[in-house]
Amino acid sequence: MRPLIGFTWLLLLQTLGELCSRLLHLPFPGPVTGMLLLLLALNWPVIREPVSAVAVFLLSHLSLLFIPVGVGVITHIALVSQYGWKIMIIIILSTWLGMAATLWALRWGVKD
Repeated sequence: MRPLIGFTWLLLLQTLGELCSRLLHLPFPGPVTGMLLLLLALNWPVIREPVSAVAVFLLSHLSLLFIPVGVGVITHIALVSQYGWKIMIIIILSTWLGMAATLWALRWGVKD
């Protein structure tokens, strides 16, 4: 029952994030706003414990989320063969930029 409550919290916070983004005309998508709301909401045990339970469940089945990606790659194999090297460069650069941004945020957030 607890994972079901946690999943309900996740959906509710994503919906609230979508509403906030649309009503306030924010420059980023609703799921991002929902994740920020989730980050704030995780301070309360009444939300943290059920969300933790559903997170364990979802992470145990994470490999299932890669099936649609694999099907998409096989479906568009001609595009992958044509633009594969460009896609790979973009993936590598965006990964490095994301890691650098995370490092910067952690160093900025943790001051001595």
